[in-house]
Amino acid sequence: MAESAAQDPGPNPVAGASGESAGPTPHVALSTSCLFLAEPPETFRVASELGYDSVEVLVTHQRMTQLTHQLLDASQKYQMPISAIHAPTLFFTQQVWGRPWTKIQMAAKMVEQVGADVVVAHPPFAWQPKYGRSFVEGVHKLFDMTGVKIAVENMYPWRVGGREMQMYRPHWDPRKFDYDWVTWDFSHASIAKVNSLEAVRELRSRLGHIHLTDGNDGGTSDEHLIPGQGQQPVAETLRYLADHDWQGVLGVEINTRSAKSEDHRDAMMAESLDFARTHFRKSSGA
Repeated sequence: MAESAAQDPGPNPVAGASGESAGPTPHVALSTSCLFLAEPPETFRVASELGYDSVEVLVTHQRMTQLTHQLLDASQKYQMPISAIHAPTLFFTQQVWGRPWTKIQMAAKMVEQVGADVVVAHPPFAWQPKYGRSFVEGVHKLFDMTGVKIAVENMYPWRVGGREMQMYRPHWDPRKFDYDWVTWDFSHASIAKVNSLEAVRELRSRLGHIHLTDGNDGGTSDEHLIPGQGQQPVAETLRYLADHDWQGVLGVEINTRSAKSEDHRDAMMAESLDFARTHFRKSSGA
């Protein structure tokens, strides 16, 4: 992470009373998507109060998510660094920042400006054939030119009337291609019926970011449950990463829209943080 960030994004050993390592400590970020209708400073405030390590910014139609100086103001006010920028490559952000490559290029520039570590990007949609054909090579070139990690996120097949539709190009599964970096999302894996532990084992050397969440396997909706409340092997995957000294950021990305109050919403995010810190630990004998 660049020098302007307040702290290193990787898990660091915590010294015990005897001076020996107490094991890896995960770096956990709170995504602005968790407070979807709130202005970004609210995410920085909540992240600080709950004890998160950083914030992941999802660039959307909200003007402030696009303005580096205002994000840095919030970061400074709450002493909460920005560790990841999620490019506006979602279905509902198609009009943000113009053309497809422009979105990722601007996100990479923002990463450099705020001292973050990684760009999270979705693969192209099926109705973007030209962009899809150039995507793998284009991501390579952008990484080579900027040195910024462009971590392509795993998606899932869309299901209509019991039939699967391929809605991403070149595919929803980044394991099929030689991307330099990948983001792994547990909720997306649940829809795709992919075992995340097996996938992370395969991707470990290229795993640039994690979206910490959960889901019910084979479902049709992107649930983004609190980790541990779905069917994905989230705890086992975190232990595997700790055993192998993974140095990335766990970005909590849960759906809090069911919260009955702000206290309930904050409790959901606190539970997700506690899950990360409880299960990101080395297995006995590792």
